[in-house]
Amino acid sequence: MYVEHLSLTGYRSYPELDLALDTGTTVFVGANGIGKTNIVEAIGYLATLSSHRSSVDRPLIAFGQERAIIRGRLVRGTQRTSVEIEINAEAANRARINRANPIRARDAVGILRTVLFAPEDLSLVKGDPSLRRRYLDEVVVALRPHHSALRADYERVLKQRNALLKSARAAGRFSSTHEATLEVWDQHLAESGVRLLSARLRLVEQLRPLVGRAYGELTDGSKPVQLTYSSSIATSSTLVQDDEAIAGSSVVDEEMEHLGEEELFDLFLGALLRHRKKELERGISLVGPHRDELTLVLGNAPVKGYASHGETWSMALALRLASYYLLLEEESTPGAEPVLILDDVFAELDVQRRARLAGVVESAEQVLITAAVVDDIPAALLGRQIRVVDGGVEQGTPPDDASGAGPRPGGVGDD
Repeated sequence: MYVEHLSLTGYRSYPELDLALDTGTTVFVGANGIGKTNIVEAIGYLATLSSHRSSVDRPLIAFGQERAIIRGRLVRGTQRTSVEIEINAEAANRARINRANPIRARDAVGILRTVLFAPEDLSLVKGDPSLRRRYLDEVVVALRPHHSALRADYERVLKQRNALLKSARAAGRFSSTHEATLEVWDQHLAESGVRLLSARLRLVEQLRPLVGRAYGELTDGSKPVQLTYSSSIATSSTLVQDDEAIAGSSVVDEEMEHLGEEELFDLFLGALLRHRKKELERGISLVGPHRDELTLVLGNAPVKGYASHGETWSMALALRLASYYLLLEEESTPGAEPVLILDDVFAELDVQRRARLAGVVESAEQVLITAAVVDDIPAALLGRQIRVVDGGVEQGTPPDDASGAGPRPGGVGDD
């Protein structure tokens, strides 16, 4: 699969942009802040309805505008499909497929599949558990687009249950009415939470060997990698007060992967009952997938807090590569290979890791790379080059002064 044509209207720094693309490697070259990342971000949004740089959509719309439009023409084997996403500031986002009538934006998820690498991926390893949960949910949806509603359904129920807990706390007592209503929302939370939890547990089981394989390809392979999903519904009666922390598991995490949904449902309800007093005291739901953690272990120690900078980068890249390998395994039909996007990644890596990553991705059907300096790109990936200038692009190979001569731009800009 590849993107044959991209069109942007009112998207970030681009009032209008029309860009022809092709298979193989394309490198977008330009100064930091000029708009390179905006192009590949738009392609990623077309696939996932989310940005790797912003948790909300409003910054994606050009200043002073009320909507942005991303259009892509995709090629899968001999089939061409056009997908359009309209991002609205004040209304629900919409989509069109092959110029048909508008549909819900989430109904277009899965037509284009991408795997995006970016400097922000370091947060997958070093950041809050919420970022690792988001990673898992994004891969779940990439594998099975119909799961896109799982997280939304769970968060809707969670919001309602939290409102009830806050109401009970504000009243200063837990009445019989509160209790009856809370029992209903416990059922709803467990039902929607178990569906989300089951999808994550299955995914972690699939990812575990692939992350180990990818990490070995990016390093000398001397340290084994372990992934563990720690679920808050399996906690002991002691609950850590930090909203992002969970207590030690009373059920072996790998064993949870083999529990059925009915068993997980009973476990969920038991955990809610066990923590009800604390939840009422704090006015917030303390049990469920919104408090779970994906733990990454390298050798005998957690990656977070113990791994070196290079090891942390390798783990972040391994997580992305593992999702790519899994997408290939799950959909092996010709033309289904995801588009690979590497946004300013090579500037962050040493020479050895650059070469190893290039060796892994160079055979993909379409690889899109952004770089401020062409010299950062391994020779194996120096394909077609597009120079990004203020408000647009210039096709062809950049002149010498854009490919490394002169002072090197510092840092990764918000371009």
